[in-house]
Amino acid sequence: MPSPFPGMDPYLEEPGLWPDVHHGLISEIQATLNRQLRPKYHVRVEERVYISDENDPGRTVIVPDLRIAGRPGQEGSAIPPTRGLALDVAEPIVVTTLIEEEIHEARLEIIDREQHLVVTVIEILSPTNKVAGSRGRTSFEQKRREVMNSPSHWVEIDLLRGGVPLFIRESVPPCDYLVHVSETARRPRGLLWQIDLSQRLPSVPIPLRPEDPEVRLDLQAVLEHVYDRAAYDMAIDYRTDPVPLLNSERAAWADRLLKEKGLRPT
Repeated sequence: MPSPFPGMDPYLEEPGLWPDVHHGLISEIQATLNRQLRPKYHVRVEERVYISDENDPGRTVIVPDLRIAGRPGQEGSAIPPTRGLALDVAEPIVVTTLIEEEIHEARLEIIDREQHLVVTVIEILSPTNKVAGSRGRTSFEQKRREVMNSPSHWVEIDLLRGGVPLFIRESVPPCDYLVHVSETARRPRGLLWQIDLSQRLPSVPIPLRPEDPEVRLDLQAVLEHVYDRAAYDMAIDYRTDPVPLLNSERAAWADRLLKEKGLRPT
């Protein structure tokens, strides 16, 4: 059963489901582009790795249900001394160990097979990339700067309504989703797609080496294949509200749509 939404399905943004969606998008885009680009180019999956801990503002979106268990009143308290002779010894206190976790975020790279060069980098944003001050955002922005100052092209796909949008020099009207393509020869100018919930996802150009024409990546077709292959219709209850919540205007539109599709009682 296909998604009831004409474009991006907001229910796929749910924090517990998104990692699976992100993995599916990466895999489907890789397969789609490899079919078009072989034999000159190869699309591979690479990872950006960073360390997160309880002090990371993005921690709650990495592990949304994480809770640190502890006993009330024990933080920083001394363990009562045992009975007996008074000895001049240090007593231990109860402390919390800072637990670090290595976070891996996948991206795609288009490689020129003959020259072994990274031609294009494709990033699909994760929730932690949109949390101000988070390690995930810092890691993402560092990679973005590296690519923007290199001969490689940059493609950024943001299918998440939540969080703080990433930096774009011009002030753009608010929208639900964004796709940004930065071709090396045109920098600092680039193409930006502003997509609303009611719109289909675009077919975007993927730039390659100067002597080769760009190829098109149909994001709507990619999403539909991912949704169908993962059977997300079996995992989503459309009678409930999506997370994050839609604003009142979009919630009313979605309610009408889902009722028309028979997924909500009228």
